[in-house]
Order: sequence, then structure tokens, then C-alpha cells
Amino acid sequence: MTTQSELQLIRVGHSPDPDDAFMFHALANDKISTGNLKFVHELQDIETLNRRAMNGELEVSAVSIHAYSYLLDKYALLPTGSSMGDKYGPMVISRRRMSTRELPGVKIAVPGTLTTAFLALQLLFENLHARNRLVYDVIPFDQIIPSVLAGKYAAGLIIHEGQLTFRNQGLSLVTDLGVWWQDKTGLPLPLGGNVVRKDLGTVIMKEVSRLIKKSIEYGLAHREEALAHALQYARDMDATLADKFIGMYVNHWTLDYGDHGRAAVRRLLDEGHKAGIIPHATEPEFVD
Repeated sequence: MTTQSELQLIRVGHSPDPDDAFMFHALANDKISTGNLKFVHELQDIETLNRRAMNGELEVSAVSIHAYSYLLDKYALLPTGSSMGDKYGPMVISRRRMSTRELPGVKIAVPGTLTTAFLALQLLFENLHARNRLVYDVIPFDQIIPSVLAGKYAAGLIIHEGQLTFRNQGLSLVTDLGVWWQDKTGLPLPLGGNVVRKDLGTVIMKEVSRLIKKSIEYGLAHREEALAHALQYARDMDATLADKFIGMYVNHWTLDYGDHGRAAVRRLLDEGHKAGIIPHATEPEFVD
């Protein structure tokens, strides 16, 4: 029998959102055996997790795919746990109706410069030949819709549940970056993934990967139970809307990127590098 002192601590960072809560329900609530690994969950917004990953603070963390391009020395991507925007993704919204071509020079509230949402926005401006006219402030993601509603910003770049609720508050869609990316590349937009610290060694990295996949499979097989757990993190959403949101970001892509998903990660990071946004060429490293 393994004693507490023999357990290896695996700190897992993820967002306090219904999709992540759904994904990690089985691990967080002891629904599956984890052997000699002890998982402890730390919930923070994605930009904070991106910054913490720069310092290698957590053994496992959700990160933006954009941020991952700066983490190759410390972390590898797990094949499970991705958030893929398949013909949907981060959105630019506004109080008044605007076209995409009106965005250059307009101040936009964004949720963080290491988010994939911000990378996609920069690529959009690159496509408009106006990246030098991207004007923005970084504010907490859950403050963006209220700030746009209050008139503090002409537009906002929204992630998480705001993608499903902004119209209820009278806001207009300027552009869906997931749709824009799919039209441009024919690929889904890889927003976030789970990474594992490489200094844990191959054996533990693979075991962490196996257990996280098992946790996701448990949630999908026990949907009502996992949804009930996830609802405590569902801001401004009832059970029906939260279930829809979870379905958007916990699905077959989450169980494994597959070849198509891996190609999407490579294409996004390559486009970022070619545009001069990501300073170095990036070859993603996936745990087998």
C-alpha cells in the first residue's frame, strides 16, 4: 500500500470554467484511481497560468497554444485536453455594429497577450495589413463584456462562456476568429492544451497523460454527474447553456488531437512565426 509520504505530487493548473471542470471532474473528485500520483488542482485564469508556465511552476497546466511556443524547453503537449475551435472560437464583439475593417485604430479590450485569442487577432490584423494599428488594453477576461457595455472600449476580444452569452446583453459580433481561421486555412483553431513538465521523466509523463484521458472519458461517460460538478463554474449560464459550452470544448478533439489537430497546432505557430509575432520557429512536442 502506498503511503501519503510516498505519493508524488502533481499540481494541475486549469481555468475555473465549466469545460475544464468537466474534464478534470474525475481526477478532482477521486472517481478514478491515480496510483502513486497525487493530483492537486489550482484554478486560475488562463493568462495567469500562461505566465506561471513560463517559470515552470506547475507539473501540469492548461496553457494557450500561443503561450506554448515559449515553453518548449520546459513542457511537452499532452495529446489529451485540447480546446479546439472547430468553426468557432474567440470573438470580437462591440456595442454598435462594426465591420472587421473598422477595427484598426479602435481600442480593443483583450484577455492577455499570450492567449491564442490575441495571436489570432494579430494574425487577422496582419491579414488586413494593419497590425501596427492594433490598439488594445489587457484586462481580466470576465471584465471584457461589462467594459464594452459600459463604453470603456469600442470592442472586446471574448473567450470562454461570453461566446454564448454576449448577444443576450445586446452586443454585436464583429468577427468570429475561429470561423476566420477555418476559412483561411481549412483547419480548426487550436486554442489551448494541457502541458506536462519534461523533468518528470517519460514514465510519469505518460502516466499523467493516461490519467487525464481517463478523467475526460469518465466525464463523457457520466455526463450528468460531471455537468453537475461543472455548473458551479458556469457564470451566467444555466445547465442547458453550460452543457452546450462543454460540448464545444470537450469532445473528440479533447480525447486526442489526432493528425488533423496536430497539423492545426503546427500551422498556427508557423503562421505566428512567419508574421513575426512568435520570434522563433516552433516544432510542437507531443507526449506519445
